[in-house]
Amino acid sequence: MSFAWQELIGYAASLLVAASLMMSNVLRLRWINLSGALAFTVYGALIHAWPVFAVNLLITGINAWFLAQM
Repeated sequence: MSFAWQELIGYAASLLVAASLMMSNVLRLRWINLSGALAFTVYGALIHAWPVFAVNLLITGINAWFLAQM
C-alpha cells in the first residue's frame, strides 16, 4: 500500500482535530484544533480541494481570534 505524502498531511490533520476534541482545557483545545485546521488548509490547497481549503482557513481564523482573546 502506497500513500502520497499529501495524504499523510490529511491523516495528520484528522488526528490533530480528533485529539483536540478530547481536551478538557479550552486553551489546549484551541491550539491543537488550530494546528489541525492549518494542516487541513495546506492539504486542501495541495490537492486542489477548495471547499476543504476555505472552511479550514475560516476555522484557522476563528481559532486564532479566540486565542488572541484569551
